[in-house]
Formats: sequence, C-alpha cells, structure tokens
Amino acid sequence: MPDIELPDGPQQTALTREVVLRYHLSWKHRDLDAVLALYHPDVEYNDFFLNRRMGLHELRGYVQSTMPRRPDEALEHIDRIRVDGHTAFIQYGTTLHGGAGLVSFHTSEAITVRDGLIWRINEYASLVRESGREASSDERQAVSKLGLSATQLSFMARDLQEYFSQHRPFLDPDLDLQQVADATGYRRNQMSYLLNQVLGLSFYRYVNQARLQHLLARLEAGSDLRRMDEMAFEAGFNSLSAFYNCFRRQVGMSPKAYLKQISTRTRTQDKAMGD
Repeated sequence: MPDIELPDGPQQTALTREVVLRYHLSWKHRDLDAVLALYHPDVEYNDFFLNRRMGLHELRGYVQSTMPRRPDEALEHIDRIRVDGHTAFIQYGTTLHGGAGLVSFHTSEAITVRDGLIWRINEYASLVRESGREASSDERQAVSKLGLSATQLSFMARDLQEYFSQHRPFLDPDLDLQQVADATGYRRNQMSYLLNQVLGLSFYRYVNQARLQHLLARLEAGSDLRRMDEMAFEAGFNSLSAFYNCFRRQVGMSPKAYLKQISTRTRTQDKAMGD
C-alpha cells in the first residue's frame, strides 16, 4: 500500500481515538465481527514479529487466534494509548516464567485511521529476558517459520502451565513431549520451541521442576520427611540421580540439608508455641 499524506488536527485526533478505543474494546470483549467491521477494505496489517503482511481476507483467522479466550484475560499495558492525528500507539507486555528467570513479550502497535476506519496496523513484538537480552535474529526466524505470534506463544505458555497444574501429567515417569503437545492441542515442534527458545528449558527440565514443586508442597504440608526417596518416585522422577540433581539445582542444597532445615524450623516453632 503506498503512503499518502493524511491531514492531521485536533478533530482527526479525536476521531482516531474513538475508532481505536472501539477497536480495542471489541477485541477485549472477543467480538470478532465488530473488530473486522472497523477495518478499511484496503487495510494492511504488518506483523513484524512473524515477518508477515496481511490484507482483509486474511485477518479473520489471524485476529481470532490472538483474541482473549476468557473474560479474565487482559493485556498488561505498558503505557496509555497515545493518539496523534491519524495514528494511535499502543504498548503492552506479557510476562512468562522461564527456567532462566522471567521472560516477557513487549509489543507495540501503530494504528493508522483513514475515513473513520483502520487503514494500517504495524505490530512490533520482541522477546525480552530478565537479563534484558532480546531474542536474536535466528530465534526470530525460527518462530516466524512456526507461524506463531507473540500472543499465541503467550497463550501456549498459559495452556501448558494450566495443564500441568490441573492434570499433573508429570506424575507419569514416562511422560514425553508428544503426549504434552497432543493434550494441549499444539504441534510437537511448537511446544519444543516454547520450552527451549522462549522459556529457556528443555522438556525434561521443565517436567522435573514440576515434579520437584509437587514434592516440596507435600513436604511443607507435613508429609513424613523420612520418605523423601519414596516421595521422589511418587512425584514422577524415574531415578534418584535425576531427583538429586534437580533438587540441588533448584533448592540450592541437598535433600538431606533441606530436611534438616525443616526439622530445625519445626522444633523452633513447637518450642515457641509451648512457651
């Protein structure tokens, strides 16, 4: 679409703000038809994260795949919506919990309004790790080949977390990546990319962390501390060496030292209650 000169001014700024707010609220309330009705027939949507340019006939499926799936899902806005003439700027982020600290997607949209309709959207997204490092060009090319937007990757992370929390598949010592992908409705290579490139974890490290958190929760709830090795197998670990390695890496001490710490804390609390 060629660039053209669009006259700006306070009246146009007000119109742009009105259109963009309607667009934003329609998207938030998952009203797909209302969103599509706000697009100009010649709309151009540029998703630079996916390196993809789309016209009106391609946007129904794309927009639907990025809309909230539940009423309680909302964007974390980084700044208020800013409007200047024909263009509005929106910035938002999504925080995920990875193996090497927090990771987040920072997304910005430049929305241009013409004739009371959305004429162009330029969407930019970057994956930022807790260290402040953005995703490399190789990582961006890999996700582009998968065809997953930043929003879709965020949905995947939530789906994975909810599946592990609600169904506890990690209790199966033979759990594999294909089973998880099938259960959550994604392809194996998509789930592998999410874990390795976004969350910074191998599949087995992710699963063992879930097993360990399950075991630690049982210990905190007052399970018999003498059954640590037995509890490790009950949590899904298929070897004691895998359990001990995961424990030291995540907790920073051996299981024996951890049990001693819990015992000391329990005696101190019992003594305080007795006094």
